[in-house]
Amino acid sequence: MSSCDDNSKDHLTPIFDGDTLQGWHTVGGKATYKVDNGEIVGTTVANTPNTFLATDSLYTDFILELDFKTDSVSNSGVQIRSNSFPWYRNGIVHGYQVEIDPSKRAWSGGIYDEKRRKWLCPLNGNPEAQKAYKPNDWNHYRIEAIGDTIKTWINGVPAAHLIDDMTNEGFIALQVHSIGKRGKPGVDIRWKNLEFITKDVSSYSKSISLAPIITKNQLTFQEKKDGWQMLWDGKTTNGWRGAKLEEFPETGWEIEDGVLTVLASGGGESEAGGDIVTKKLYGDFEMKTDFKITEGANSGIKYYVDTELNKGEGSSIGLEFQILDDERHPDAKLGNHEGSRTVGSLYDLIQADTNKHMNPIGEWNTAHIVSKENKVEHWLNGVKVLEYERGSEDFLQLVSESKYKDWPNFGLLEKGNILLQDHGDRVSFKNIKIKTYEQAE
Repeated sequence: MSSCDDNSKDHLTPIFDGDTLQGWHTVGGKATYKVDNGEIVGTTVANTPNTFLATDSLYTDFILELDFKTDSVSNSGVQIRSNSFPWYRNGIVHGYQVEIDPSKRAWSGGIYDEKRRKWLCPLNGNPEAQKAYKPNDWNHYRIEAIGDTIKTWINGVPAAHLIDDMTNEGFIALQVHSIGKRGKPGVDIRWKNLEFITKDVSSYSKSISLAPIITKNQLTFQEKKDGWQMLWDGKTTNGWRGAKLEEFPETGWEIEDGVLTVLASGGGESEAGGDIVTKKLYGDFEMKTDFKITEGANSGIKYYVDTELNKGEGSSIGLEFQILDDERHPDAKLGNHEGSRTVGSLYDLIQADTNKHMNPIGEWNTAHIVSKENKVEHWLNGVKVLEYERGSEDFLQLVSESKYKDWPNFGLLEKGNILLQDHGDRVSFKNIKIKTYEQAE
């Protein structure tokens, strides 16, 4: 008998000692936790946000098994690979959650992304798992988090299979959901038999009969529901061209393993393959992309670009979400206004919040641009780092004092291209998505 078929659970060790909450701490709201008869008991409290009992330690790969019980209305969940960073929305808990859903929807065992992308693996196409949940009774979860793959079972029935690489480390936590104005205070959610394995995890992994939901260069369940579209298909150059070309550049860019990369060519601006732009023009929109820089790299995402401007040397003209290695690139100390060339800034015009968070070189970051009715926001890794209004007095003043003052109608186009910049440094992109608020041209 192989290890993965061994039902003795001898390989599992307790994550809860059965008597105290040693090794755990509370994060978020003011719901209470206690130990009762070998069980962790979380109790709902009125007028408080979601509350979490989190492990003091962080974990990467593991297999977790546990039992839980709630009433017919109290939503809950088990957080895995979750975090509470001070820079992220004042420390709010965020990360993967294995849902506990006693409602008629019955999505217990599905995977929700708490305070980030919302639903990743709902159970709307898995009636067997929906039926497996036992109302007002003890239920059992098996949760595997190995590499970029998360798999869950409820009472032995496969529930979710996710391939996603957004977070590879974090704490485990037990949620008492906020109850709002209509919820009932004093309701208990109980957990027991919390056991896991963190060593030689792959040898204990079980196969699962569900096709995986893959998020790389795909829309999530929630994004589809909210009207997002892929701006790059992850495989071809469809929908993109060179900013100064009719088609996509023949050199200077590569597509490999679902990643679009501008190649290093010495740090010059548009001297190799050149910038690439969307073939469509966009007015009001939201755009998101993951990006990864190399040491000392410079690049950018431009929007409301008019490719008919600046047919000569250099980059096409438009508003720019700056991408930069602030620690090593000299541009971080330059700009028309101090700091206005740092990552996340509106290039050369407005500095991004200095409390922003940038992941280390070689790790992925997420840029998010929102432009709606001339109100524009830049977000970096889920946190807003600046906002401004196109055409306002303050904006026009900034432009008049900048190198853009000689470009007609700069930043004021109703519609324009979206651009990924070739600045001579190796920078990669994936998960390029857009949501429009009017028809693109």
